[in-house]
Amino acid sequence: MKVLIAAGGTGGHINPALSLAQEIRSRHPEAEILFVGTADRMEATLVPKAGFGFATIDISGFQRSMSLKGILENLGTLKKLLFVTGQCKKIIRDFKPDVAVGFGGYVSGPVVRTAHKMGIKTAIHEQNAFPGKTNIALSKYADAVMLTSGEAEKFLKCKNKPYVTGLPVREEILTADKKSARESLGFSQNAAVVLSTGGSLGAAAINENMLEVIKEYGDSGIIFIHGYGQNGTDMPKKLKEAGIDTESNKNLHISEYIYDMAKYMASADLVISRAGASSLAEIQVLGKASYLIPYPYATENHQYHNAMALVKSDAAMVCEQKELTSDKLKSVIAELLSNKEKFLKMGENARAMAVCNAKKQICDIVLSLIK
Repeated sequence: MKVLIAAGGTGGHINPALSLAQEIRSRHPEAEILFVGTADRMEATLVPKAGFGFATIDISGFQRSMSLKGILENLGTLKKLLFVTGQCKKIIRDFKPDVAVGFGGYVSGPVVRTAHKMGIKTAIHEQNAFPGKTNIALSKYADAVMLTSGEAEKFLKCKNKPYVTGLPVREEILTADKKSARESLGFSQNAAVVLSTGGSLGAAAINENMLEVIKEYGDSGIIFIHGYGQNGTDMPKKLKEAGIDTESNKNLHISEYIYDMAKYMASADLVISRAGASSLAEIQVLGKASYLIPYPYATENHQYHNAMALVKSDAAMVCEQKELTSDKLKSVIAELLSNKEKFLKMGENARAMAVCNAKKQICDIVLSLIK
């Protein structure tokens, strides 16, 4: 059995692809798995580190900017497109896959398209509620289309009825629970716990407004867990200037990165976050109420569409970044303190949306395409 997987650019594409590869390997240790990506993005490090074969193609995405730099980069991309099909053909002829799977992004396009033209069964997985341009194009002839959110189907023209598989999440997320997490962290079972993060890089808008929230509620007994990210390293200094001692206040857990996210998120009553597909999958699996601030510059504003899929099920609240204020966050915190039942119900609704066996479903579908 030989499986070709195209994924690259961001962790949102690479991590579910690695999850599929690991599931195939666990079921069929003899299976040969080859990833295709670019030599200068995350996949070039993550894939070999995970122990899988890796081949490269020379491709890049189109820039939206009409600046001179953007125009020159787009001309370079057009030039690469002249040669990338030949590169894909060579990889496919040499590897001879039984199935080719794409996880979105510009790497997937030429690989899955070429595999289809060469008579190989193909599958794609879309992580967002508003699909990317690559998967919109590939959905017309892919043998299997897999979606994280059913909301994405209306934007696609699929040859076959798509599957709603959800998005694979880490095993420690699947097995975490609130009571055990709080016991492990030393948190009271009755305390209100708020987790906020802008991701590993951080989000200035979330950091600035959470700073004001912590100033007001830092001594209220609420437990705050906040990850300010690589770009927010001045936050401890700002807290100190505001007279907030994070060392002595045991209810404040402020750090650049939230390690052991499974435990911390499991302990929370409310999660304040961006609306990336992976984050929302974890929020759903753990059944958490959330206040979502979509990243406004995401391609096709897909984070907003991700968030709205939860809002429609009364499983989250959403606030666009341009409308975010510390007063809005403070009002949500105040409501959490006065009406905890509302947030518990919101979390239950989120949990009802979760697909906990996503990895198994995706693997089943892909393997079903192999004769």
